[in-house]
Amino acid sequence: MDQIISGRFAPLRFQLWPRDSFRIVNWNIERGLRFNRVVEFLKACKADLILLQEVDLNARRTHHLDVAREIAQSLQMNYVFAREFQELTQGSRTSPAYHGQATLSPWPLSNPRILRFQKQSNFWRPHWFLPEVSPFQERTGGRLALVVEVSVAGNVTITYNLHLESRGEDELRGSQLNETFEDARRYDSDMPILLAGDLNIDMSTGPAATAISEARFQDAFANQHVTTRPAHSFLGHGRIIDWIFTRGPIRSSQPQVHRSVNASDHFPLSINLTFA
Repeated sequence: MDQIISGRFAPLRFQLWPRDSFRIVNWNIERGLRFNRVVEFLKACKADLILLQEVDLNARRTHHLDVAREIAQSLQMNYVFAREFQELTQGSRTSPAYHGQATLSPWPLSNPRILRFQKQSNFWRPHWFLPEVSPFQERTGGRLALVVEVSVAGNVTITYNLHLESRGEDELRGSQLNETFEDARRYDSDMPILLAGDLNIDMSTGPAATAISEARFQDAFANQHVTTRPAHSFLGHGRIIDWIFTRGPIRSSQPQVHRSVNASDHFPLSINLTFA
C-alpha cells in the first residue's frame, strides 16, 4: 500500500527567463467517474501543478482505468500516485483496486513520500457480517498526505496533497492535520510549502483555524471562499471543505472556485502563486 507509483509524460521544458509564478489546481475528482469532463477542465486550466484526491486505480466503477496515469498522458504531465485505500468491492484478489491521491505537473517531480496518519477511522474496515458489495465500500488502508517536491523553472516547492477523514469527529481530522504540521517542521522557514486537499472540515473557525495559524500557514483564498462541495437535498447547504494553504516565501492571487464545472461532487479550486 505504501508503494508510490509514478510516470513521466511531459516533454523537456526549457525556461529562457526567470519564472517567479505558477498556477495550481486542487480538486477531489470523485474517483474520476466523469473522466472526460475532468480531463477537459484540466486541459483548459494549463496549470503548472495539479493536486487530485479520490483517484481510482483499476476499479470497476471507473472501467478499470489507471485514472492518474490516463490524466497525466492526456495532459502530457509527470505524475505521482499514492494508494490511500484498497477498495475491496471494486477489484478481486488477483486484480486489486485502489484509490488515492495524485500530484501532476509538466515540471519535474521528485522525492515523493507518503505520510500515512497514525490516527484513522474504523468505519471503512471490513466486517464479517457485511456482504462484499459496492454499497458497503469496505476498504483497507488509511488516510494520508502525499508529499512531493516540484521544481518550476528551478524554483522548488514542497507540496502536501491531503485527504482527511470524512467519518468521525473534527477531533480526528485535527489530529491528522497536526501530524502534517509536525512533518512540515522539518523544512526551513524559507522553503515554500503548499498544503492543499479535501480536508473535510471548515478551516476558518475553531481549533482548526487556530492550528493552521500556529503552524504559520496562510489561507491562499484569504476569506474569499464559497462552498466547494455542492449541496444535496438531504444535506442542505453546500460545504467549504476543500482548501489551499501556503507557508514561506510565496504569495497567492486570483483565487477561484470553478462552480460551473460539473465533473465531480466537489468544485475545483485554482490559484496563482508567486515566489517572493
